[in-house]
Amino acid sequence: MSTNEYPYEENGYTLYSNRLCPYAQRALRAFDIAQVPHKLVEIDLKNKPEWYHLVNPQLKVPALRTPSGAILIESLVIAEFVADQNPEAHLLSADATERAQLRLFIELFATRYNPYIYRILMAVDKEEQEKHKQTLLDGLKEISKELERQWKRPSGKNGPFWYGQWGYAEVAQSSFVGLLVPLAHYRGFSVPETKEFAAFNRWRQAILQAPEFTKFKPEDQPLIDAYKKFVPDA
Repeated sequence: MSTNEYPYEENGYTLYSNRLCPYAQRALRAFDIAQVPHKLVEIDLKNKPEWYHLVNPQLKVPALRTPSGAILIESLVIAEFVADQNPEAHLLSADATERAQLRLFIELFATRYNPYIYRILMAVDKEEQEKHKQTLLDGLKEISKELERQWKRPSGKNGPFWYGQWGYAEVAQSSFVGLLVPLAHYRGFSVPETKEFAAFNRWRQAILQAPEFTKFKPEDQPLIDAYKKFVPDA
C-alpha cells in the first residue's frame, strides 16, 4: 500500500483501534452496543503503519472514518458521536440534566481516577507511590458517593450501572476500571471492601461480569505486559 493511501470501508464506518488501549476500547464498546456495522483496523502501537498519519496525525487510537469521509479522533468524541447517531441504542439520555450529570461523572474520573493509575505505576519512590495511592482512594470515595446519588435518582434505577443498565458511563469508564489489574500486579493496589467504597465496588463487580465488558476485555497477562512500559523499576 502506498504511504499516500490507507485502508477504509467505502461508504461505511472504519474504526482504527487497538484492543489493549483503554481509550480505543471506549469506541469498540460504543459500536458494539449500538450494533453499528463497521470495518475494524487493528493498529500495532509498537509498529504503527506508515500510512496511519493520514488518518490521525497524532498517531493515537482510536480514530474513526465516517461514511462521508470525515475523520474523528478522541475516544469520547467518537463514543458520543456513535450515541448521537444511534439514539435507539439509548447510550445517552435525551434529558439535558441527566446528560449533564453523566458528563460530570465522567469528568470526575478524568480528574480523580484515570491520571492516578499512571502516576502510581510511574512513581519509583515509595513515598510518591503512597501519596498517589491515597489521592486515588480519595477520588474513589467521591466516585462512590456520586454513584450513590445517581442510583437514588429516577434515571439511576437503583443500579448497578449508571442508568440501571449498561450505557455510556460504562462505555466511557469500564476499560479504566479494568486497569486495576496491572495496578494490583505492579503496585499492590486494591480497593478496600469498606462502606465508603461500597458503591464503586458494586459497580465494578457488575462491570467485570457484564458481557459488554468481557467481549473486549484483554486477558490479564497481556494487559500486565502492555503496562510494564509505564513501570520504570519493573
